[in-house]
Amino acid sequence: MTRRIKIMIADDHTIVRQGMRKLLETYPELQVIGESQDGDETVELAKQLLPEIIIMDISMPGLNGLEATRQLKKRLPQIKILILTMHAEKEYIFKILQSGASGYLLKGSAIEELITAIHAVDRGESYLSPPISKSIIEEYVGGGPNTRSTTQSQPLTTREREVLQLIAEGHTSKSIATYLSLSSKTIETHRSHIMQKLNIHNAAGLIRYAIQKGWVEVAHSQES
Repeated sequence: MTRRIKIMIADDHTIVRQGMRKLLETYPELQVIGESQDGDETVELAKQLLPEIIIMDISMPGLNGLEATRQLKKRLPQIKILILTMHAEKEYIFKILQSGASGYLLKGSAIEELITAIHAVDRGESYLSPPISKSIIEEYVGGGPNTRSTTQSQPLTTREREVLQLIAEGHTSKSIATYLSLSSKTIETHRSHIMQKLNIHNAAGLIRYAIQKGWVEVAHSQES
């Protein structure tokens, strides 16, 4: 029997939870095992159900999604958390990544991107929507938080540098595979090797490293 990814949805809007559940349940490899409407309920229900992934909203009554994520990563570090929110502000992005979330996706994203993010997070990767990756790059260039790295790393191959550049520019594994005429499995293997060599285990860290090495070009605004 094919393994099904156990998912929990945390959002204070019933219509959002129900709509997302119906969409996710059209994918045979996904199983929604529970729903919660605030942070406190999310933490308690997660302890009972032990989902593999929680799709978490930030703005919820009581314990918000940010604090719920922090508590869950302390108590149940094996659970991966994918933030799904309307907020694209840099302050939210950095706080969420620092809280231990594995991914950050905007609510305006297509269902196909949500599925891509779920599979990436399930594989142990980090996932950021392309607009989020762009925000982190801009924050880095502007001298934002945690922009310096002391990572001791092994040298990357030419192909690994190419894959890392595309990751840092916000491309998904699938789009990178298409661009380089490789299989998605090969791209995932490259990503795994890159993280191991650099001892970096999240997307934000990969982006910062790529910028430091000059492998990502950042477009500066021409507006006055």
